[in-house]
Amino acid sequence: MRQTDFFMKASDPKALTVGQLMQDAVTRCTSRTNAATIAHMMTHRNFGSLPVVEEDGTLVGIVTEYDLLQAMLDGRDLRKVLATEIMSTHPVTVTEDQTLVQVADLFQDRYLTRVPVVRNNKLIGILARRDLLFGYMKASQYWS
Repeated sequence: MRQTDFFMKASDPKALTVGQLMQDAVTRCTSRTNAATIAHMMTHRNFGSLPVVEEDGTLVGIVTEYDLLQAMLDGRDLRKVLATEIMSTHPVTVTEDQTLVQVADLFQDRYLTRVPVVRNNKLIGILARRDLLFGYMKASQYWS
């Protein structure tokens, strides 16, 4: 849930932080999760990517639709492919103290649609472009 869901009055949207904008309930997988399971989770929950974490929550990568499609095009059996084999390592991340403006610039400059949010390399949330727009609209009181 986003903190901006609870905004009751207008505020400066440019002062919003990632911590206020991010979704804190994040579906994730481990490096040992097979690609078929990841594809199932992503398609049934309408996600474009899935963070890959170690048991302690440390972010180690991200599996995207692109990664899954590439494995399919390569003729690989997704039931036998592990996340660690197809994930993008060292994904672009943000921290909860970054502002809406900083992150919007990052999204535009890097052509991103979503980024993991980390604290001390541990996954604590995910932020999508849509979250930025939602927070901006709520803070601006374009709707209540």
